[in-house]
Amino acid sequence: MAINLQKGQRINLKKENGAELTQACVGINWGAIEKKGLFGTKKEAVDLDGSCILYDSNKNVTEVVYFGNLKSRNGSVKHSGDDLTGDVNGDDGLDNEVITVDFSQLEPNVEHVALVLNSYQGQDFGTIPFASIRIYEGTPTNVREVFAKYDIANDASFKGHVAMVMGVFYKRNGEWKFNAIGDPTSDRKLEQTIQTVQANYL
Repeated sequence: MAINLQKGQRINLKKENGAELTQACVGINWGAIEKKGLFGTKKEAVDLDGSCILYDSNKNVTEVVYFGNLKSRNGSVKHSGDDLTGDVNGDDGLDNEVITVDFSQLEPNVEHVALVLNSYQGQDFGTIPFASIRIYEGTPTNVREVFAKYDIANDASFKGHVAMVMGVFYKRNGEWKFNAIGDPTSDRKLEQTIQTVQANYL
C-alpha cells in the first residue's frame, strides 16, 4: 500500500497486488506525565482509551469494543486490553493498546467502523509525552504497512482536548475504504464521542 495518509485523506484498502486488505490494526502509544515538585520529579499515570464503534447503514450503533468489552460478538474486532499508566520509564517503542479489525469476519450489517481515543481521567492530550497513533496492515506483533499516523504530542491542534476521532473504515459497493480523520473533539466521555461520530463523520 505504501501510503502515509494525512488528515482528511481517503483510500481504498487494496494492496499493491490488487488484493483486498482483510485485517488492520490501530496502535496507540503514550507515556506517563512528568510532574516536577519540591522533592524532584514524579510520574503521573496516563490512561488513554482506544475504542472501536461499529455502525450499520442507518448510523445505528451495533457494538462497541473498548476497555470494558474487549471483543465483538463474533470476534471480528479485538482489543488488546486497558493500559492504565502509559510507558512510565520512557518510550519502549511498543503500542500500549492495539485494536484489530478483521473485515472478512465483520457482520454483514456493519458499514462503518470508527476508531476513537479518549483520555479517561481528562488529561489534556497536549501534556501527554510521545502520544501517537498508527493505523496499519498486519497484526499486533507484525506491522507490515503503516498507512496513517497521528503525532498527538507534537500537534498543537490537540492541546486542550481529551477526545479525538482517529478515522473511519466504511463500506462502499462491497469494498472497504478508509477516511483518515484525526480530529480532536470537545467530548469528555466515550458516550459523547460515539454521538459525535454519528452526527459528523459517517
